[in-house]
Amino acid sequence: MPQLQQDQARKNLKRLLDSMNQVILGKEKETKEVVLAILAGGHVLLEDIPGVGKTTLALTLAKLLNLDFRRMQFTPDVLPSDLTGFSIYRRDKEEFVYQQGAVFTNLLLADELNRASARTQSALLEVMQEGNVTVEGITRQVPSPFIVIATENPYGSAGTVRLPESETDRFMISLSMGYPDKDSEMTLIRGEIDAREKIAKLEPVLTTEELALMRQEVKQIYIKDSIVEYMAELIRKTRTAGDLRLGASPRASLALAAMARASAYLDGRDFVAPSDAADQFCYVVQHRISLTEESDAEGMTPERVAGKILEDTEKPGIGR
Repeated sequence: MPQLQQDQARKNLKRLLDSMNQVILGKEKETKEVVLAILAGGHVLLEDIPGVGKTTLALTLAKLLNLDFRRMQFTPDVLPSDLTGFSIYRRDKEEFVYQQGAVFTNLLLADELNRASARTQSALLEVMQEGNVTVEGITRQVPSPFIVIATENPYGSAGTVRLPESETDRFMISLSMGYPDKDSEMTLIRGEIDAREKIAKLEPVLTTEELALMRQEVKQIYIKDSIVEYMAELIRKTRTAGDLRLGASPRASLALAAMARASAYLDGRDFVAPSDAADQFCYVVQHRISLTEESDAEGMTPERVAGKILEDTEKPGIGR
C-alpha cells in the first residue's frame, strides 16, 4: 500500500476507535484491544457478566467495518448444525439443498458460548482455525473476513460449563468489559446516550478490502531478535510458574507476536517495541493458563500470575 494510502488507513483506524468510544462509554482500552485483535486476524473472548455492552460492541464494529453480522444465542439446545448448516429435501427440486448455518457471515457474536453443549462448542473449532466448515463430506469456505466475538458468563453461573482448553486456545485474546465508571453510568441514567440510535447513525469507515490490506501490512511489521527472545521467555515462564498447572501453548506465542505487530501498526511504526509485547501479554495468555488447585484456593487469578511474570521479566532495551 503506498504511503499516502497507509496514512489514510491509519486515520480511518483512529476514526474507527473514536466512533466506537462515542457509543461505548469509558471503555477506550477495551475497544482498542478488540480492534487490535481484528487487525491481527484473531478472534476475541469476552469473559463477563451479562449486560455490560458486549452486544453493543459487536454491533458497532459490524457497522463501522461494513461487515455482515449474525448473533447466535448459545443455549443447551443449540445444535452443531445450527452453526455449520444442514441439507433439507426440496420436493420442488427433488433433491437435497444445503442451508447455510450461522457461521456464514463476517462477524459472528457467539453469545454465552459456555452455556452450549460440548458438541456445539467444538463445531466452532474448525471454522475459527481454518475458515471453512465440512458438512456431509463437503468443505465450504465461510466469508472473509470471518471474526468471532464470543461472550462467556463467569464459570459457576447458572447453566454454564467450562470451555475446553482446545477451544479457548483458538481465541487470540480475552478481556473483560467490566462495569462502567461512575461518570459513564450517570450519562446512561440521564439518557444522554442511546446506543441503538448512535449505531443506526454510524457510517462505515473501512471497507473489507482495506481491512484485508491492513492485515497483510501488519504481518510485515519487523520484530528484532531481542524482542522475539523476550516474548519467548514470557511464554516459557507460564509453563514453569509454580502457581500454574497449565502454561500457554505455542499458539500463544504466535498470538503475542501478531498482537504486538498490530499494536505497532496502530501507532504508526514498522517495528515492534518491547512495550508492544508487554502491553499485549496478559490479554494473550490469561485465558490459556490454568491455576493449580492450591493457587485457586488461595484466591490467585490467571491475570495476577501473568502480571507477576511480566514484572519479573526484564524488557530488552530499544537499542539492543
